[in-house]
Amino acid sequence: MELEAKEIEAQIYNHQEWVEEVVPDILKNKYEEKLKKAGFTIIKFDEYYFPEKGYTCFWLLAESHLAIHTFPEAQKSYIELSSCNEQKLKDFIKQ
Repeated sequence: MELEAKEIEAQIYNHQEWVEEVVPDILKNKYEEKLKKAGFTIIKFDEYYFPEKGYTCFWLLAESHLAIHTFPEAQKSYIELSSCNEQKLKDFIKQ
């Protein structure tokens, strides 16, 4: 995949939320779909299953990144999206 380089203002917009879901496949599917619908360009996805419990994954985006960290013992997950594109971040949040 070849990406066109653009000069942009040095600005990062963030969104953080806690959700009551800890099943990795449900989280991966939901948040990847949200990224695509918001128009983000996914460069890479990676994940790690911690021994016994816990899961972390991230999407490297042309516009920055999205990370998910599960806390199964608390039945919740932390979601954090950072983006240099404010409109795409707003579109992601609206879904």
